Amino acid sequence: MAEQEPDGIVLTEAQKRSRRQRSIAIALALGVLVVLFFAVTLVKGPAVLNRPL
Repeated sequence: MAEQEPDGIVLTEAQKRSRRQRSIAIALALGVLVVLFFAVTLVKGPAVLNRPL
């Protein structure tokens, strides 16, 4: 039997490395945003719940 070519697009090693680095950068940015929102919430304290009527 002849070998079949894989379906779809096959990425090169450079493209795989680039995709991984991009994914890590997005994850780090998301983590920083989560920490920032958490820190702001802690700094504001209970005042977060005080809304004007």
